[in-house]
Amino acid sequence: MQHNEELNQVIKLTLQRRLGRALSELENYLLTHPQQMDMDVLMGIKEDYTLMDEYWQRGFADPHRDDVYNQLLRRTFVLATNMVIHWELRNSTYLHAVYSRPRNIRKDWSMNAVRKDMEAFVSDQAMLSLEPENMRQQHSQQLYYDHQQLQHDLFDYILTSRQWKDSLAQAFEDILVSPTIDTIDQQLIVSAITLSVMQHFDYNKFRILVNVYSKATDPQLRQRALVGWVLSADDTALPLYPEMKQLIAAMCEDETARQELTELQMQLFYCMGAEADTRRIQQEIMPDLINGSNLRITRQGLVEMDEDKLEDILHPEAAEQGMEKMEKRMEQMMDMQKQGADIYFGGFSQMKRFPFFSDTSNWFVPFYPQHPAISTIWQQERGRKFLHIITKIGAFCDSDKYSFVLAFNQVLERIPASMLKLIEDGEASPIPIGGQIGEEELRQPAFIRRMYLQDLYRFYRLYPARVEFVNPFDAGKERYLFFASDLFQDTPLSQNFIEIASFLMKRKLFAQAFTILSRCGTEQQDYQYHMLMGTILGHMPENTLMSALECYRKALLLQPDSQRALVGFARASFRQQHYDTALEAYQKLLQLQPDNKSYMLNTAVCMMNAGQNDEALKLLYKLNYLDENDNNVNRVLAWALTLGHKYQQAGKLYDRLLSAQSPQPSDLLNYGYCLWFAGEVTIAISMFRQFQNIQHDKNFSFVNEFLINEHSQLQAQGKTDTEIQLMLDKLQA
Repeated sequence: MQHNEELNQVIKLTLQRRLGRALSELENYLLTHPQQMDMDVLMGIKEDYTLMDEYWQRGFADPHRDDVYNQLLRRTFVLATNMVIHWELRNSTYLHAVYSRPRNIRKDWSMNAVRKDMEAFVSDQAMLSLEPENMRQQHSQQLYYDHQQLQHDLFDYILTSRQWKDSLAQAFEDILVSPTIDTIDQQLIVSAITLSVMQHFDYNKFRILVNVYSKATDPQLRQRALVGWVLSADDTALPLYPEMKQLIAAMCEDETARQELTELQMQLFYCMGAEADTRRIQQEIMPDLINGSNLRITRQGLVEMDEDKLEDILHPEAAEQGMEKMEKRMEQMMDMQKQGADIYFGGFSQMKRFPFFSDTSNWFVPFYPQHPAISTIWQQERGRKFLHIITKIGAFCDSDKYSFVLAFNQVLERIPASMLKLIEDGEASPIPIGGQIGEEELRQPAFIRRMYLQDLYRFYRLYPARVEFVNPFDAGKERYLFFASDLFQDTPLSQNFIEIASFLMKRKLFAQAFTILSRCGTEQQDYQYHMLMGTILGHMPENTLMSALECYRKALLLQPDSQRALVGFARASFRQQHYDTALEAYQKLLQLQPDNKSYMLNTAVCMMNAGQNDEALKLLYKLNYLDENDNNVNRVLAWALTLGHKYQQAGKLYDRLLSAQSPQPSDLLNYGYCLWFAGEVTIAISMFRQFQNIQHDKNFSFVNEFLINEHSQLQAQGKTDTEIQLMLDKLQA
């Protein structure tokens, strides 16, 4: 999408509440880009500003001065935004065509005329049932064809509209909550408003979406409105429209709204993972599904293969194992779908090239069989039962349902005849990959919302002209992370911040989880908060580790007997190299669980780092006696023996560790130290060089290792700076 930086600067100035500068910049722009109507509007704003300024300079007290200033800011913002929209329409061939087409086709776009046409459609639908059978179908097709044209035109009209005045916004809101308007029309209008307000923030359009979510009774309409106002909410507009936060805070008083917002935030992240889920399905799951059945993919499609009788005789268990593997993969797909994954994105993304999807509105129109683009296919006799069942019980979003119906004739030719006959005769029922969705689940708000989000995601990822739109799924801008918006901070929704942060942490999205938790108020900083924050900070850059330590310390103050908090405190202390503190914590844990191997091993490591090597060896010998094949124990024991000058014993353990199929680089490094300390310099050099060849840390440097990380240890082992430099010379040669 192209941008007009001069106009964007004006908008930025208004959002910063710098009205005088914004008006000056806008006037300069209009003097070089003459638009007489806009100049007249600007002059009106400027006259009011000048009048206010003169009264202020004369020292007059005006109790309404703040309100006047705010109104002038809004008028300037609306004017500048309208000018941006006008500029984009002129500079984008696509947007200009979308703007011009409905306005050339229809001249009367008054809300009275539009509402009259939509209400007439509902009446005409009802009258169809009274017509003779032989005329009903023809009249029905014409009725739906004409109405689909209205839907298409109205969608594009709204999409390319400028900022709405209060009266126009109220007229649209009345249409959207009216029981005399078809719900499909209402849902499509909501989508058009959503796309429009995401392009350029319009408070009146935003308020419509909020009010529809609050007032509408149809669950499909409510969930579209919810997604719409959440994705279009713009906290940068708060300085101009502080009532936005009041609207949102009032909504968040409702427990159902808070729950739906929390679910929506999670669902948006599932959307973001659609392509990763697709790769997993294509690489891991689909090959086993195909190999485990008696179907094969050929140039002609799916073909049933005769069972291999000889193979059954020679390997009777193979078929059973293949079936078990296929069933496991099917269950895996079903689990992914139940958890919220978009398991159909990859398959249906190849089916968006039909002319149907060249119209923007068709990506968002709710699925209805009478749509002129699919009605003929829907009513055809052959394969009808298969088509109707699949679209009814599958977890397909509306966009994918249209794709499937449009592609059905091609799919039909590839379905084995015997399979199709069983379905048509009622002896079998097709089940889509991912499982059947029950009628109760289909009606759930969470499911409705998930399907609509998938429609949105497909549009922003696959629509040919998608670059013309502001993408709410853009990973760089993180618009989808709405819990981090200032609009939701200090509202009742903040009590759900910890739940979302926990969700993000489990998905290893630590930076986003930290952002959400950072917005929690003091009253929310309970034991769970400190534990979660400590865990998150432990996975972030090292300069935050002290904060992690403080989090666990606070958690222990709240729950002194918590083992989880004590473990976190011990680990954070160790990572901060506070070995005495970490040792004390691990010793407390050992008192609680004397036989815990992990606590014993960590205690020994802390002892070694705290200079208590002999005590560490006692614990390590005990652990080695309990399980001499535990390489984690052997690795620590070998180093403890090295520090204790027991090089021969340590060497035997290192030989065992290095005999493993894939030795760890650290074993080569530590064995090199052991040999060097033992006087085996030549072999030590060989070990260090082997370590160089297989270690994965690109930032590793022997200079840092010898002169910074382990310099004190080398000195304790009697290595002089000259010897260290000689070793570096060999390794850097």
